[in-house]
Amino acid sequence: MIPGMYFDWTIVLIIIGGVIASIASANVTRTFNKYSKYTTEKRMTGTQVAEYILQYSGITNVRVERIAGNLTDHYDPTNKVLRLSDATADSTSIAAIGVAAHECGHAVQDAQGYFFMTLRQKIVPVVNIGSNFSWPILIMGAIAGFNETLINIGIILFASTLIFQLVTLPVEFDASNRALKIMEEGNILTASELPYARKTLRAAAMTYVAAAIAGALSLLRVLILFGGRSRD
Repeated sequence: MIPGMYFDWTIVLIIIGGVIASIASANVTRTFNKYSKYTTEKRMTGTQVAEYILQYSGITNVRVERIAGNLTDHYDPTNKVLRLSDATADSTSIAAIGVAAHECGHAVQDAQGYFFMTLRQKIVPVVNIGSNFSWPILIMGAIAGFNETLINIGIILFASTLIFQLVTLPVEFDASNRALKIMEEGNILTASELPYARKTLRAAAMTYVAAAIAGALSLLRVLILFGGRSRD
């Protein structure tokens, strides 16, 4: 080992988080691809399902748009737009229908003022500040002799990302539950198709769980590197 250099063992926490996130991402891709091969009995496209669910839920102020990419589907609560990816918009597969219904679940949450979705929107500005300035502030604190005030501010800002990820969990799981309920009540999927849609949505939800775990490990690393030394 070169004199003056040392191994930062805390990087292992980042590696573990990255591996967990990669496994979850690979699983959702594998699951989506698997159930993309199953065409639904009613042969409704993702766009048709989204429009039907919005109407079924009494939502008239949300428009459905196409967005480029694969699994880039999302609901934009600010502009009231539900965007479906190329892999979802025109597809009649169980996977595509499940994803489209899930995004509609977010639109329903927004329309009904679902607490955790409202909370997530409110903390977005803080999270944006945290993601941009947490590390610079932590480094400044370290340069200033591990200034406790700067270090604590940096840690709080860094932690805001994890808080956002934790708040996201109930938002995503609730949207999936709403989607499955509407697909069953509206006879969008048959009884034999619903379990496949459930597996697709569960795999997608696990990516958010993995992200939260990775975020927690990253925060733990920051606390190990800066937390204790700021109080020396």
